[in-house]
Amino acid sequence: MTDGKFQSTSTEREQLREQCEREDLVMFINACFAATRQNEFYTDQYRMSVSIEFLHQYVLINYRLLYSRTLAAGINHFNQLQIIFNLLQAGAPADLKQRTEEGALIAVALHGLPANRVYALFARLQKNRVNNRRTRAVIKAYLNWRRDPEFDAIKYRNKYRAAATHVHSRLNEEVGRFLFDRSNQKPYTMPLLNQYRQAQYSAAAIYELPFTVAESLAQKHKVPRDVFLNKIEPKMTATEKLRFQATAARTKGAQIEFDLSRAGLTKLALYILSLKQSERVQRADELQAALESAAEKTLTRAPLSLGRVATILDRSRSAAGSREKRNRPLAVSLAASYLLRSAATEYRAFWTPAWEDQSFEILTHAAGQTALAEPLLDALEWQPDLIVIVSDGYENDPPQLVDQVACVYRNAIGKAETPEIVHMNPVFDADHYAPRRLGATIPTVGLRDAEDIPTMLGFAKFTAGAATLDELEEYLAFRVNRMLHSDGT
Repeated sequence: MTDGKFQSTSTEREQLREQCEREDLVMFINACFAATRQNEFYTDQYRMSVSIEFLHQYVLINYRLLYSRTLAAGINHFNQLQIIFNLLQAGAPADLKQRTEEGALIAVALHGLPANRVYALFARLQKNRVNNRRTRAVIKAYLNWRRDPEFDAIKYRNKYRAAATHVHSRLNEEVGRFLFDRSNQKPYTMPLLNQYRQAQYSAAAIYELPFTVAESLAQKHKVPRDVFLNKIEPKMTATEKLRFQATAARTKGAQIEFDLSRAGLTKLALYILSLKQSERVQRADELQAALESAAEKTLTRAPLSLGRVATILDRSRSAAGSREKRNRPLAVSLAASYLLRSAATEYRAFWTPAWEDQSFEILTHAAGQTALAEPLLDALEWQPDLIVIVSDGYENDPPQLVDQVACVYRNAIGKAETPEIVHMNPVFDADHYAPRRLGATIPTVGLRDAEDIPTMLGFAKFTAGAATLDELEEYLAFRVNRMLHSDGT
């Protein structure tokens, strides 16, 4: 009898341990989809930094294998960089198999990240004096992998030089001279380096350089802002054009054309929301067609086929985001609506607060309170297969009612008749170490961009508690295998 009781207690402890581990990992991965070190509408930068740093250190120490595998889960760039930094700072693990997998994950992740973020990471490693053998090998391998070292040397000059110095990398002779011997005026055979040398003396030569480099040289040559923006436009990337739309609008005579067909879905939504309401009305057909096309391209890359889908889209005042992430929550909602409409056989969107004419969703703007319960009732009445709520989770009109509606409906109608409800949150709540939940009944997942919705729908079962730790580990192992074997580098 005593042995049976002991065995039962041991089994319960094992189950509790597995549950705790699963919840820890789900919370961390979920946070890595939404968290950044930038201010949010309700949370300042300091609290964000402390919260996410604690999460990273906790998971690194307790679950290192799964911590590294999170790189393959589709998390945002900020958290990928944080994981890579922490892994390099901690040194290589003793287990050969784990060390090999970690190294491969770090290399593939770096290849997929924007170069400016990678060079900022290398500068951070140098500042923190992380210079172990593994770190040096990673940096050297990345510098050798880059196809245009002369471009990087110009655009990221200080960070590139710091990285090369930090690991004593052997550089191309001309690139080395450009970085370390500025007094040498000898011409270069590399066209881009020679163009940069000429641009020091000729304003006409700056327009063959990367935008960020040319901008500082334009100031040196005192080129009028409108003249510079108009002439440098062909060299600007889609992201740079998006960033400088407002600047161009304030600069008399400057016109920067944003190529709608080349922008990603969420970036396109951000661009549209940056336009004045009058311009959105004037270009409504064009902008709507661009969003539909971007949604179809997204689904071509990540196929998603759904039945009847209803969305509840939060456009309350907090959807305006912060100064650093202006309109981002609202843009994610707008982009999510177009993506899910393209993926569904039947679709209905319930914006809250509602406004009179919703025929063109591109006219939405952030205003009012977060009222989710009534649109959830409307969505449930339509009887969809799936309900997606896109909101920052700060329900206040009235507070904490949407979860009660879902719970009562599930208990009264029956679980089999209740559609799947998923809350997708583009905002990290520093106080709770995760995207803010609407309640226990509705699973919440973090959402970086609308393009990540296919991934997040697959991850939602883990936040709902419907999957075991073994299934979570299998899911991450599958993502790792796909990441390592689909890399084209």
